[in-house]
Amino acid sequence: MAGEDYYATLGVNRNATDDEIKRAYRQLARTLHPDRHAGSPADAEANEERFKLVNRAYETLKDPEKRRQYDMFGAEGERTGATGDPFGFGGAGLGDIFDAFFGGAGPFGGTRASGRRAGPPPGENVEAILDLEFAEAVLGASKEVVVRAPSACEACSGTGARQGTTPVTCSTCNGAGELRRVRQSLLGQMVTSSPCPRCGGTGEEIPSPCPECRGQGRRTQERNYTVEVPAGVDDGSTLRLSGRGAAGLHGGPPGDLYLHLRVRPHPVLARDGYDLRATLRATMAQAALGAHLEVETLEGPEEVDVPPGCPNGQEVRMRGRGVPHLQRRGRGDLVVSIEVQTPTDLTPSQEELLRRFAAERGEDVTPAEAGLLSRIRSAFK
Repeated sequence: MAGEDYYATLGVNRNATDDEIKRAYRQLARTLHPDRHAGSPADAEANEERFKLVNRAYETLKDPEKRRQYDMFGAEGERTGATGDPFGFGGAGLGDIFDAFFGGAGPFGGTRASGRRAGPPPGENVEAILDLEFAEAVLGASKEVVVRAPSACEACSGTGARQGTTPVTCSTCNGAGELRRVRQSLLGQMVTSSPCPRCGGTGEEIPSPCPECRGQGRRTQERNYTVEVPAGVDDGSTLRLSGRGAAGLHGGPPGDLYLHLRVRPHPVLARDGYDLRATLRATMAQAALGAHLEVETLEGPEEVDVPPGCPNGQEVRMRGRGVPHLQRRGRGDLVVSIEVQTPTDLTPSQEELLRRFAAERGEDVTPAEAGLLSRIRSAFK
């Protein structure tokens, strides 16, 4: 449909990062997956269509080229590869075709601007693991992370040149960063280009390298960062910190830092999407007569009302005590499951009270003596 808004479908803005798009898709996929819905056929069909639309939106926005096409021409343009090019090259302009066959020049020897830019290459992306406590992942936290990666050399300010000197224009490529070769073919002159072997494509060479970094412009060392972990992240999520990766060679721009989150389990609470779950143990008397019991929450102990006649497994929902929603307001709930415990270490007087209770209710129970005799007979069979 031409009117599809893939960003609205995933619940993100048009400037969302790849990681934000991935997180939004995962949350919607868990919510909309057909296995989690058992309503009427009409509801199931509507949910399945919504699930397909979410998948279609994600398949488009996760791919940089498809996303660019979608941003320019919308859903129909993205699907048909629209570029406004009348020859139907399916998304590749004439310049791209010439690049593929003639190395950045016209097919008959004419030159055009090359896609290669002279200059230092960007640094590598860096990955690290960030361990979080359960409450830190749910409620958010400021965390210190130590990353060992190349960073700009302080002695030469990242240029790679000895202090008091500067890089100079490459004498081989004259600063272009590439070398072009022309050869004849049946179609005329064909021009191919490749990175300059002397400067490595930077367009500059360093006559007097920095002794600290040996002309690299960077040195490997540990760096400390303070990371603001947003509330509601989950185990296995990834945070991207732009420009916090490895510094580029010879002053090139830094890469990104990707932090893979590893969340330690909680001794009492378990996560179920945006809800939290806990088990609260109640005695037989408390379940029968009702009671006020305490349950552990992320904000501290809170009181739960166990209603009279509470059956084993009954759930009590505490609104707004769950996981905060990422990128929007509100929180999930804390779902408390009541586990009714049957006493096993009764004293004689307690056992007598229970027998009298059962007799008054007309309930048949096996006398202790009869049970003992039955076990003895079974042992000799």
